[in-house]
Amino acid sequence: MANTWWELQILCEPALEDSVFWRLEDFGSRGTAMETKGNSCVVKAYLPSFQAQLLDLAALSLWLRQDALCIGSSVPTLHWGLIDEEDWSTSWKQHWQPEEIGDRFLINPAWLPLPESSERLVIRLDPGVAFGTGNHATTQLCLESLEMRLSQLPQSFVDTTNKQEPVVIADIGCGSGILSIGAVLLGAEKVYAVDTDPLAVQSTFSNRALNEISPERLIPAEGSVDMVTRLVEKPVDGIVCNILADVIIQLIPEMSAIAKPSTWAIFSGILLEQSKAVADALEQNGWVVATLWKRKEWCCLNARRS
Repeated sequence: MANTWWELQILCEPALEDSVFWRLEDFGSRGTAMETKGNSCVVKAYLPSFQAQLLDLAALSLWLRQDALCIGSSVPTLHWGLIDEEDWSTSWKQHWQPEEIGDRFLINPAWLPLPESSERLVIRLDPGVAFGTGNHATTQLCLESLEMRLSQLPQSFVDTTNKQEPVVIADIGCGSGILSIGAVLLGAEKVYAVDTDPLAVQSTFSNRALNEISPERLIPAEGSVDMVTRLVEKPVDGIVCNILADVIIQLIPEMSAIAKPSTWAIFSGILLEQSKAVADALEQNGWVVATLWKRKEWCCLNARRS
């Protein structure tokens, strides 16, 4: 019999959508999708059946209720059921459509045809079970921040003799590889993409091939900052890290060790109420927070070495 998966369906107000995504990611969701129904939205999530028991799902329902009450939203409803692996692999993709992000990017699901004409940088993406479809506010904030940081670089598809120093970036917690691919398309010379989840690393390899990016320019590997330390020959020019705030705080000393005086960094996956704790940890390790960008209840810190 095929492996079985929990399919979770959460009906909630749009104001609660990002909080629901965050809860599901923290709960261990292996793929999410969202669709609008009238004035509400339905968030679907999937995780292996062995990963959660009924009591775990009941606890998730309670957490979602508490999150809603904290922001004065109506209580969401959570329904769940078991489906076979074959059904899971296609069902969450049905409502995912191409999406423009920032001024430069277009995220195009790999199973849909490419646009006939577009002036945007197209990222073809099949995230599989990895986080990072471009739907979440934190991913969007990171891509927009990369646009700002790399706006002066020649794009990868242009043959140029520009003598600007090559930019090397570390993507910590790469997920589907969406930020690494975006950085390469914006002109980064090389990106080291690491994740502790082997399925995320596999997804990054697959999406590198989908976007026809040279293996020399995007190097995925299983691990964390320690793996980047082993891979790089010298400190990196930029760091992008879209994970959870608590993990970012733990990794800041290690990330500081692979930075040089001119290194910049983009940190997201941070709820607004967590931003001060992350900013304090950065400043204690020799970073200056230059800007804080926010979207709904999420924020992105753009920092540089002091």
